[in-house]
Amino acid sequence: MLGFGVMRMPTTKDGKIDRTLSDAMLRRAYEGGVTYFDTAYTYHGGESEPYLGTFLSSFPRKSFQVASKMPHWEINSLEDAKRIFAEQLDRVGVEYFDFYLIHSIGKEAFTKVVDLGVLTFLEEQQRAGKIVHLGFSFHQVYEEFAYILRHRPWDFCQIQYNFLDTEEQAGTAGYDLATELGIPVIVMEPIKGGSLMTLGDDLRRRFTDLDSKASVASYALRWVADHPNVKLILSGMSTMDHVEDNLATLSPPIPLSESERTTLEEVGQIMRQRVGNSCTGCAYCVPCPFGVDIPGNFALWNKARMFDSYQMIKNSWENAEHQDKRPPACTECGVCIPLCPQMIDIPEDLKRVQDELTERRSM
Repeated sequence: MLGFGVMRMPTTKDGKIDRTLSDAMLRRAYEGGVTYFDTAYTYHGGESEPYLGTFLSSFPRKSFQVASKMPHWEINSLEDAKRIFAEQLDRVGVEYFDFYLIHSIGKEAFTKVVDLGVLTFLEEQQRAGKIVHLGFSFHQVYEEFAYILRHRPWDFCQIQYNFLDTEEQAGTAGYDLATELGIPVIVMEPIKGGSLMTLGDDLRRRFTDLDSKASVASYALRWVADHPNVKLILSGMSTMDHVEDNLATLSPPIPLSESERTTLEEVGQIMRQRVGNSCTGCAYCVPCPFGVDIPGNFALWNKARMFDSYQMIKNSWENAEHQDKRPPACTECGVCIPLCPQMIDIPEDLKRVQDELTERRSM
C-alpha cells in the first residue's frame, strides 16, 4: 500500500536534491516492495521529475508505476497543457504515465481546465495509451470535491486524509462519497506533512502507553490503511529512517485494535477541540478591503492551538512580507461578517488571534 512521494527528498546546501542519499532511500523502498513513485511538475523546483526519471531508468519499466501531475496554475491555453505534458514525459523518460493527475484542483480551476479543453486533451492521451489511470488531487473544501468527483467517472482521486483531518478538505465525507461512487482513493499527507510526529508530551504518551516502541507515524499510517477503499498511501519520506519505519508498518499493515482505534480517535478529537474557531478556509470573507488575510491568520492560530506549539507557525507568523496582512490591519468594518458561512465574529476573533500569538511569541 506504500507509495513514495518524491517531493521532500534530502537536499544539499544549495537546495538541490542530494542524489546520493535520495538514491539510497528510493532503492531501499524499491527493494522493500514499493512500486509506486509520485512526482509533479513543480516538486523540488522542477528537479523532481528528471531526477526520478534518471533513478527509475535502471529498472524494468513494468516493475514500477510512475505518477505525475498537470499544474493547472501554469496553464492559460490548451497549447500550454500540451507542451507541459510532452515535457513531463520527456523529463521522466517514459512513454506513458501509469497515473496522471490534475494537480491540487478546486472548482474554479477545474472549470477553467474543462473550458480550455485540457480535460478533453487528457482523455485523448488516455485513449492513446499515454495515460493509464486519470485522476486528480484535491486540497479544497468538500463541496468542491463532490462537484469535481461527480463530473466524470474518474479512475481514482487523491485526497489529504489522516486521523486529524477527518473534517477538513474532502475529509471522511469525501472518502465516503468516493467509496459510494466506486472511485478508488489514494491518500496523501497521512502524517500531515510530518506534523503528527510533533505531538506534545501529553498526547504522545497515549501512544507510548499502547506500545513504547511504535512511532506515532506508524499509527497514523495504519489508521489510513484501515479504510478499505484506500488503495495506496503516499508518504513524502525524507530520511532513511522514514523509509524503514514506513516499510515496516505497511509490509503488511496490521489492522488497528479497538484500543488503538479509540486512542487515535480521542487524540484527533482533542486536537480538533483545541482550535479557536470553526474557520474552514473557504475564503468567502476575502478579499478584505484592508488586506487582512483572514483565513490565513485563522489557519495559523488554529494550528498553533491544535499542536500547542508556537514554533510550528513561527516562521509564517513572523514573516516580514506578510505583516501588513496580520490582524492589526483590521479596522472592524464588519464587511466580512455576513459573508462567513460559519457565522464567525471575524473582527473579534482576529483580536484573539493577535493577543494569543503575541503572548505565545513572548513565552
